[in-house]
Amino acid sequence: MHFEHLIEINDLADPMVPNLTRDEVWFGLLCRAEDPRPFLPGLEACEILSREETALTRKLDFGQVVIHDTVRWEPLQWISFESHANEEHPAGLLTITIEHPEPETHAIFLRFAYRTGLSETVGEDAKYAEFIRSAYHQSDVDTVRVIRMIAESTQTD
Repeated sequence: MHFEHLIEINDLADPMVPNLTRDEVWFGLLCRAEDPRPFLPGLEACEILSREETALTRKLDFGQVVIHDTVRWEPLQWISFESHANEEHPAGLLTITIEHPEPETHAIFLRFAYRTGLSETVGEDAKYAEFIRSAYHQSDVDTVRVIRMIAESTQTD
């Protein structure tokens, strides 16, 4: 299954919602790599197994299920999360790209692109794929909410 969508970060029509900068959004995405617990409900622990300049490997403990993944990134551009298949969990890839179409404005979008081995075209698989797309979208909305909370908590007056 391939699924992607955009989420607008700054609501330019609503001055009551503080605008985030590209740096603030990027910092939030790095927080998701370093400690994904606020972003992933049910995650009990995250252990960083290895670290490089633009990558790390992690062990994610969800209690009954443990997932190993690799996180890679291009600073201020994109970050990807590639989970490795095991008996309880299929492999998958999520890439989040920061899109800033007009640098002179505050318009910033996050493009979430998913790739999984799930079929989208056959009977029950198609219904399940629709459920998964909906869950991914809600998780991504929650990711933006957490990024906003992180940005608010790190702002200095």
